[in-house]
Amino acid sequence: MPDTYRIVIFGAGNVGCYIGGRLLSAGADVTMIGRDRLKDTLAANPLVVTDYHGFESSTQVEGSQFTTDANAARDADLVLVTTKSGGTEEAGKALARVLEKNTPVVSLQNGVSNPDILRKHLPEANVLAGTVPFNVIERNPGHFHQGTEGHLMAEESPAMDEALGWFRRAGLPLELRADMTSVQWSKLLLNLNNPINALSGLPLQEELAQRDYRRCLALAQQETLTLMEWAGIRPVKLTSIPMQLVPYIMKAPDWLFTRLAKRMLVIDPVARSSMWNDIEAGRPTEVDWLNGEVVRLATSLKTRAPVNQTLTHLIHQCELEPNQKWPASELLNHLQGALDDYHAGRR
Repeated sequence: MPDTYRIVIFGAGNVGCYIGGRLLSAGADVTMIGRDRLKDTLAANPLVVTDYHGFESSTQVEGSQFTTDANAARDADLVLVTTKSGGTEEAGKALARVLEKNTPVVSLQNGVSNPDILRKHLPEANVLAGTVPFNVIERNPGHFHQGTEGHLMAEESPAMDEALGWFRRAGLPLELRADMTSVQWSKLLLNLNNPINALSGLPLQEELAQRDYRRCLALAQQETLTLMEWAGIRPVKLTSIPMQLVPYIMKAPDWLFTRLAKRMLVIDPVARSSMWNDIEAGRPTEVDWLNGEVVRLATSLKTRAPVNQTLTHLIHQCELEPNQKWPASELLNHLQGALDDYHAGRR
């Protein structure tokens, strides 16, 4: 590993602070750029990062290691963008003012369109798609916890070679891949549970223990897989179960689901989706970059995605009325009704 290699995390929220904390624990030169709230939090508390395997690290963040000033990205050797999808345009514009030519910029964001948005604003940077398959929650002020399985992935590029050693040293391996479009869509298939979890109001483990919530997820996933097939997008295996089989596993009776999806259920009991966190905090969600991506893919194929469209609508309603919760059977009936209406309209 190079002695001097500067990593900047732009848009450091839950995911950015977790990755930053892991890298700091390995001795990496890390600067996190985020909002005033987290700057104040980390001035008053150490940055603690933990995971469901038992890893724990605590770092007292120095003033220069967390800032609100985008100019701190100047002279970065690597930039990781971890903003919410709604902040991608702002991130691209801010980075365009300070980054040197050919700086590698990895979009570690939900959805599939964020790298293209960054490329539009950073035509001289080396923008790469990436994904964070695991869930991160803020347990206490300054304490960020990885609650589900998965490892970081990014688009294959020689520009990433120098960074790999730091991620390995941090116990946060980064896999480089040539098929990131398929990876992004496969990750999105798993993220389709985010709105269902938010609408349930339950921790992920409790939500997935209820078959009707899983059947809701299966409807959204099967709809998406059909559209992906029509668009020529092949899913890749991100879990112990091939993605094409995941909807069928989700629909299985509880006893069978528990046996078949044992590794998928390695979830911290307190883990919730980021969409639930956003609604509880009164922030806009990323539903337009998750289920909304499916709706846009359907439109490009001159068809509709009624299940994902309905989930998008319900989350937007929930953003306005955060206390609205959907019992499993009611949500399933509502989504099935939207799907039946769609098929009836096509006859």
